[in-house]
Amino acid sequence: MELLPPHVSPESPRDSYLPLSSSHRSSSVNGTREPDGVTFFILQGLSSLGEKQMILFVILLLGYIVILGGNSMVIFVTLTDPKLDSPMYFFLANLSFVEMAFTTSSIPKMLSGFLSDVSIISVPGCFLQMHFFSQLSITVSAILTVMAYDRYVAICNPLHYTSIMTRPVQLLLITGAWVFSVVFTLPPAIIALLRPYCGPNVVKHGWCDLSSVRRLACADTSMDNIVSLSLAMVALLTPGSLILTSYALIGVSLARMAVTQRLKAFGTCSAHLTVVTISFSSASFVYISYRVGNFSPEVRIIVAVLYTALTPFLNPLIYSLRNKELQESIRRILSRFRSAAVSATKDVNTVS
Repeated sequence: MELLPPHVSPESPRDSYLPLSSSHRSSSVNGTREPDGVTFFILQGLSSLGEKQMILFVILLLGYIVILGGNSMVIFVTLTDPKLDSPMYFFLANLSFVEMAFTTSSIPKMLSGFLSDVSIISVPGCFLQMHFFSQLSITVSAILTVMAYDRYVAICNPLHYTSIMTRPVQLLLITGAWVFSVVFTLPPAIIALLRPYCGPNVVKHGWCDLSSVRRLACADTSMDNIVSLSLAMVALLTPGSLILTSYALIGVSLARMAVTQRLKAFGTCSAHLTVVTISFSSASFVYISYRVGNFSPEVRIIVAVLYTALTPFLNPLIYSLRNKELQESIRRILSRFRSAAVSATKDVNTVS
């Protein structure tokens, strides 16, 4: 049964959910307002595209399935293959897990919105989604920074690599990545939650995006914007600077190596460097789309979806194509599954 807001009949047109102007925030129309404030939000998504939404639904659904399947394969292989017990694969498994959680924080809700006339989310659910989307995004950048440090130690201090990158150190680095993301994303979410929401409740986005929800607050949010922008810049520039520093030092070490050693060392970094480039480039496009007023809400949503899905989609492909050890491990896993399936089939035929 389709869930509709209070006081709205099933025959009500979708346009009745469009937000009213800020000058009418005290009125109550079509159940979008309550005397004590907003009790739910409506995600506008890409409703203006009409029937074309189904094309996007199929594309996004297939991409989400590939993201879950590919990253699950990476996690399974790195955890079950004894040959992949190095710190690099431990960090890769964590990166795959976070990227699956990152896409799951937004894409399923957007997919459900394609299938219903009105996509509704509760106020607590909206702010939880807002926080986890932002936090997991920063966690991805922080883990990529940890992986850059791992490559720096492996190439610049190969003799001390095993003594430096012990399991406690690995766990400490991953914990630091999570703490870093919480510190820089929790304050803006709490500030947004404490604001009053008494007017229009239509979020012009595919999910509860911080800046989109903040526009609906019945209060001056100029200071909120400054705080959020400052924290976001630090949260993005800090990992970016550390990654650039790591690769600058790696470049200096590579310059001192022989050609064969240089190619071998660069081969261990190429996959990570590719993922970092794609991740930070897509994040830059999202930032530009929000700061340039010429972009329509639909373009902003599509750019945000690409940012959310592109790196998690490509990450397993990039690492499996550029990493021979991972390729061989996947082949061994698939071979074992194939052998088990053949044996099971023979056993069934024998019994029958």
